[in-house]
Amino acid sequence: MSSAKPSFWQDVAWRFEALMYDLFVGVVRALPVDTASDMGAWLLKAIGPITPTQKLVRQNLDLAFPDKDEAWKADVARAQWDNLGRTFAEFAIMDRIRIANGRVEVVNMERLKAIAESQTPVVFISGHFANWEIMPSTIVDAGVDCQMTYRAANNPYVDERIKAGRMRYGVRLFAPKGGDGAKELLIAMAKGESVALMNDQKFNRGVATPFFGRSVDTAPGPTRLAMRFGTVLQPMTVERLHKARFRVIVHEPIEVDDTGHKAADIDSTVARVSAFIEEVVRARPQEWFWVHKRWPNDAYKPGTPKAP
Repeated sequence: MSSAKPSFWQDVAWRFEALMYDLFVGVVRALPVDTASDMGAWLLKAIGPITPTQKLVRQNLDLAFPDKDEAWKADVARAQWDNLGRTFAEFAIMDRIRIANGRVEVVNMERLKAIAESQTPVVFISGHFANWEIMPSTIVDAGVDCQMTYRAANNPYVDERIKAGRMRYGVRLFAPKGGDGAKELLIAMAKGESVALMNDQKFNRGVATPFFGRSVDTAPGPTRLAMRFGTVLQPMTVERLHKARFRVIVHEPIEVDDTGHKAADIDSTVARVSAFIEEVVRARPQEWFWVHKRWPNDAYKPGTPKAP
């Protein structure tokens, strides 16, 4: 928990939120897996479209797909609420959505096995596709020793519960993002451990890369780590097949550009990562995390011209 002591009322609010979290998790874990997933889909399909976030979802779809008609965008907006609701409910039962029970199939598992056997660290990258927690659980199930990054919840009591929930399906290594997190990742890779990071969200002061015809700020951290340790970026993606059943794809590794010009090589490699993310989003737009501001703030202002 945070070292700064919260006010009395802040602590009360956090504890109440944690109680609600416990009740939700208790209900979800009492249900069969697909029923729990269905419940999450029903809840967010009912609630999501009437929240202010619906406007952001539609703005993002307008920015990414300016030439698609309104009916198509409305369908994708509804489908992404369905996927997001399922994902949130499934977080509580991730220990029941595994390769061993047939709910997760893996394409190119041999690549993960080779990484585990070689004990040579790689930098896993992905985006918030389908249920993105399937990626770290698959890495663990393949026997890869890996540091997983995550964004700590603002509520420290809920954060502890999230970490405990992850431990139920074997994800036991946590490196907070930021300066301290970067240090932990460097130490882990120096010991031969791989690291896994998401590379699809806005990162202020990141590398400017093209994304759906516009420039966005993309985190260079994964590329810098791969460059520093002379290893590859290993992309993985998750696809929802039906309800709480998934396909994980272990893609061809991305080699870091090496022309001898470090800054330019970082920029060009990050641009390739951004292009990979865009390709995946275009293929399955209903399964991406549209509820965040991926583009610069100016892109959301009224009258913003369409992308070229």
